[in-house]
Amino acid sequence: MARPVTLFTGQWADLTLEDVAAKAAEFGYDGLELACWGDHFEVDKALATDSYIQSRWDILNKYDLKCFAISTHLVGQCVCDDPIDERHKGILPARIWGDGKPEGVRRRAAEEVKNTARAAAEFGVSVVNGFTGSSVWKYLYFFPPTPQAMIEKGFEDFADRWNPILDVFEEVDVKFALEVHPTEIAYDFWTTKRALEAIDHREAFGINFDPSHLYWQMVDPIDFIYEFGNRIYHMHVKEAIRVLDGRNSILASHLDFGDHRRGWDFCSPGRGGVPFERIFRALNAVGYEGPLSVEWEDSGMNREQGAREACELVKRLDITPSDRAFDAAFASKE
Repeated sequence: MARPVTLFTGQWADLTLEDVAAKAAEFGYDGLELACWGDHFEVDKALATDSYIQSRWDILNKYDLKCFAISTHLVGQCVCDDPIDERHKGILPARIWGDGKPEGVRRRAAEEVKNTARAAAEFGVSVVNGFTGSSVWKYLYFFPPTPQAMIEKGFEDFADRWNPILDVFEEVDVKFALEVHPTEIAYDFWTTKRALEAIDHREAFGINFDPSHLYWQMVDPIDFIYEFGNRIYHMHVKEAIRVLDGRNSILASHLDFGDHRRGWDFCSPGRGGVPFERIFRALNAVGYEGPLSVEWEDSGMNREQGAREACELVKRLDITPSDRAFDAAFASKE
């Protein structure tokens, strides 16, 4: 049986959960991955009253939709980030931003991620996707000359801040899945290995596999799957395109998404360069049986057209693994 196809609601948070659920069901999705912003899944309300959690399931059940994960990307980003500035104020609830003093923001964000694990357990899902933030992303280009001791200190900071969070995830039997992504402690192949080493490969910490971020960096997403397959707890179907024409830079030139001068951009699944069929086959090979969750991002395309098209694409390309070798029937019965 093919894996369930879900829609991540993060890019639809301007709509109510009821509205998104109705659209997703119409588009053909099997379920939703609920963002912990907008009104889709509010952690404080989920922990305050059982009726709130039931209200989420009432909406999902009304449209015959499942849920396998919730996502706390925005709050998770603030656990390790340095600097903390007006960008973070724009993505955080006022109760977590508080007075905006950086260390206070980080500590409140960490407590919220712990509470997200508790809320996920109450909700009945076993995966929370999200970001970690990073205190060393600002050192991406090693000039002025940057000693490895500074980078190591950043990975130690990540471990110090996230190990207590992971303790809570373990207590409630929920896993955290980091979306390997620029600005996070792990953003490519080698930083993923380093991040796992920093927390001593704790089982509570894994990966929300999103090939788009690897593809535009020219990292092979297939090789990534085979290396980290046992840590892939969730998967985002997101697409990217590279336009390196001699003028456009892989660093994107401080240009907004959707600007034609960028060297790469996100686009609707199937309209870029990510090799989704090979990815789905590799996920089969490593035994990933979780959802294929469409995270739709395309500044130049209507999102309803894109989400519907993406659902059709994933259902067409996902492959049920064979239970026998194709040439097994060649053997003589004698």
